Amino acid sequence: MSSCSDSKPLIRQKEADENTFLKKLKQHGELIAAIMSGILIGAGWLLDKSNMNTPSIVAYLLAFVIGGFAKAKEGIEETIKNKDLNVEMLMIFAAIGSAIIGYWAEGAILIFIFSLSGALETYTMNKSHKEISSLMELQPEEALRIADGKEEIVHVSELNVGDHILVKPGENVPTDGVIIQGQTTINEAAITGESMPVSKGLDHEVFATTVNITGSITVKVTKPSSETLFNKIIELVQSAQSEKSPSQLFIERFEGTYVKVVLAVVILMMFLPHYLFGWSWTDTFYRAMILLVVASPCALMASIMPATLSAISNGAKNGILFKGGMHLENLSHLNAIAFDKTGTLTKGTPEVTDFVGKEGLSKENILLVTGSIENHSTHPLAQAIVKYARKHGNGDLLNIETVEDVTGFGVKAVVDGEEWKIGKADFVGKEEAGNFANGVAKQLASEGKTIVFVKKNNTVAAVLALKDVVREETKAAIDELKKAGIYTIMLTGDSEKTAQAIAAETHVDEYIAECLPETKVEELKQLKKRYDTVAMVGDGINDAPALATANIGIAMGEGTDVALETADIVLMKNDLPRIAEAIRLSKRMNRIVKQNIVFSLAVIMLLIASNFLQILDLPYGVIGHEGSTILVILNGLRLLKKQ
Repeated sequence: MSSCSDSKPLIRQKEADENTFLKKLKQHGELIAAIMSGILIGAGWLLDKSNMNTPSIVAYLLAFVIGGFAKAKEGIEETIKNKDLNVEMLMIFAAIGSAIIGYWAEGAILIFIFSLSGALETYTMNKSHKEISSLMELQPEEALRIADGKEEIVHVSELNVGDHILVKPGENVPTDGVIIQGQTTINEAAITGESMPVSKGLDHEVFATTVNITGSITVKVTKPSSETLFNKIIELVQSAQSEKSPSQLFIERFEGTYVKVVLAVVILMMFLPHYLFGWSWTDTFYRAMILLVVASPCALMASIMPATLSAISNGAKNGILFKGGMHLENLSHLNAIAFDKTGTLTKGTPEVTDFVGKEGLSKENILLVTGSIENHSTHPLAQAIVKYARKHGNGDLLNIETVEDVTGFGVKAVVDGEEWKIGKADFVGKEEAGNFANGVAKQLASEGKTIVFVKKNNTVAAVLALKDVVREETKAAIDELKKAGIYTIMLTGDSEKTAQAIAAETHVDEYIAECLPETKVEELKQLKKRYDTVAMVGDGINDAPALATANIGIAMGEGTDVALETADIVLMKNDLPRIAEAIRLSKRMNRIVKQNIVFSLAVIMLLIASNFLQILDLPYGVIGHEGSTILVILNGLRLLKKQ
């Protein structure tokens, strides 16, 4: 019995492995088919060189079927659905036309190149569907509801407006509501993106997915779970991603027109020259087939894909991840960039920037005691003070047995018979705090810094100023973008005073303070009206809607998974100067793409004209067509080199 039961987990594991394998095989099916098609083309060429004509044709025919099946199926389905022809159908016709006149290899190569580009496009598109699932995983599923003095755990979807829920320290707030009992500190980074926790008390709003840090609170539900601010973030991402870019719409319109024109001309070519110029039916059909081959957009398609992939590879080697050619192309047209503050322009964590001690008291001793007391707290400000005290204090931190947390105000403790208080001005005495060191706290606060007071017995002993410090490379990055003529804006959930101070330090042209996710989206829409092409740079969950709304979303590599999945471009090393480098790469790519397009169109027109004048034989037409394809690919590969 035991052996049978022991084998069940192994069987389940084997089935799971098989399902995973099949899932991956399905995801990469087009790419595998394209590779197999290429191998068969190579085999067909070798067989042809060995004068084994029939096996060679069989190999080419298999390359047609395996490589072209997905695109042929897609082309036929789209044609039926939209009642309009597309490039997929033209490529299939061109390949069949090549086979009809005996050029199996050329037809197979057309199929191979087109199927490979389609496989890469499908792979990229599959990557873009992860951000919604990433967002959904952050939504709390359960809540502790209080009714008639009893507590019960219920699913979030069962909560009704007016219900009372208990949120304990360390828990996520399950839905939007208002505090009706208790005081606490809330980490609202999921909504505002700001690292500084916010003190909350009676009648203060709290939002779903934010984190309760210190005290237990009772919250009155004000919105159904389906209408929370967090769910609005999800809806905004979905809405922004459903909109097609102007370039995409143009390509879709151009595609149908191009196919119709080429096929119409080919059909006319099969009949008119016989009656107008006296060509034989053999010559007429021969010239029509040559036209179908040379007019196929193989070189035109290759004008963009190799150059784009080369530029993407170049960017990846230099810490810039592009999620698609569209975003890389749009980057060169950029006129303005909006930056989130926390974690983007700044480091994302508070640091002690100033320490002012009372004259006559040992500053090192004050820091030692302050750090020892704050070491009992997990609050981000407390941890920043501990870090500063370890570096600048006098010796190792003290072992303090009892520290009392006064929710919403600070902490207090007795050390060697002396009472110490650390916290807000109201906690240590507002008047005394304001007069300390000639009002230094007011000056520090005007610089956008958070102020913490230290009181020893009945005297304010010190003041510490903390701030989310600007990254060292931020100023240089902003200045370089401004030199390139790009307008810079900072969007932040911070107060007006803090935003003004950070904006001045980072050199941005404009700032907008007190932004919620909805505000950022609206500001992005207004910026797009003013500057046409606008990028958004961010790293937090709250930035996801703005990243999706902007023409180009740029995420910091150390940001949240949601920001990384939603963004179009990721700076893998959190290096802001890479943005200017990415713009230069985009401009290089667009120049090469334009060169390729002009060249490939010129070659197609030349081949068509030569065919019509009957001075172009099929072998030379194939050489010109395939040769132009090889040249534009080689030109695109130049982007692999760094300049």
